[in-house]
Amino acid sequence: MQHALTHRDSPFINFKDFDFPDRRGHGHRWVSIKRFLLPAGTPNDHDLLSALIAHPEFRDTYDGAGVWTEPRHGQWWADRITPRAYEAVDESRATATVHTWATSGVPLPPDLGAKLREAVYAPIRQATSRYVLGTLPDDAHHDYGPLHVDFHELVLIDRRIGALTLLVAADD
Repeated sequence: MQHALTHRDSPFINFKDFDFPDRRGHGHRWVSIKRFLLPAGTPNDHDLLSALIAHPEFRDTYDGAGVWTEPRHGQWWADRITPRAYEAVDESRATATVHTWATSGVPLPPDLGAKLREAVYAPIRQATSRYVLGTLPDDAHHDYGPLHVDFHELVLIDRRIGALTLLVAADD
C-alpha cells in the first residue's frame, strides 16, 4: 500500500545568521528541517520512511540548488537509500548527534542555542520514533558527491501530532 506524505514547510537555520564572537565559529554550519503531515491511517515506520524517500522534497542535494528532479539526496543517489539504511535511535543518541556536531568545541551564541532547543531538540524529544541515516557505501555517492564536511540526517516521527520531520545538519 502506498502512503503519501504532505509537505508542510521547510525551516532553515543558518549558523552564519548568529553572532559568534570570533566570526569563524559557525563553520558554515546549517540545519535544514523539512516537516510533513502523516497520511491518514496508521502506516508503520517502514512505510513512512518509504513515503519520505519517494517524496519530491527528499531529492535535495543541500547545496543551495533546492529540490532536483534527478534522484539525488545529499551526496548520494536517492535510489540507493532505502528504509533499511535508517537505524532506530533513542532520544539521547539523536540529541547527542546534533549537539556534538553543532558545538564542536565552539560555544554557541545564546540565541542560536535557543533556536536549536525550539526547532531541533524539542521535536527530537517529542518524537515517538527516531531514525538516523546510517553509513552508505562509497559507490552510493552521486557524480559530484560528497559535498559536505559533515552530514547528519535524522527522521523524526511524531504520531501524537501526525508529523514526520526530516532533519539535516551539515557543514559546507
